[in-house]
Amino acid sequence: MIGLGLEPSGSVCSRAGCREASAWRIEWRNPKIHDESRRKIWLACTEHVDFLREFLAARDFPLDVIADDGPGAATTGPVDAMGRA
Repeated sequence: MIGLGLEPSGSVCSRAGCREASAWRIEWRNPKIHDESRRKIWLACTEHVDFLREFLAARDFPLDVIADDGPGAATTGPVDAMGRA
């Protein structure tokens, strides 16, 4: 479930109702209420990373999508809102 932006516990996707293991970390902020030092974190499975990224990008929230370095990670390092490295 989408949380309150606190450091997520475990490695379960943040998409409501999803119980899959996360493969992605989405770090974002709402610039209207948070300065640049404040970042919220959502975790995403491969199926929901695009949904969560698009949800935030549609609101013009600055974000970084970072692949987990754990098993099954497709890439490492930040990617932009369109998924490009």
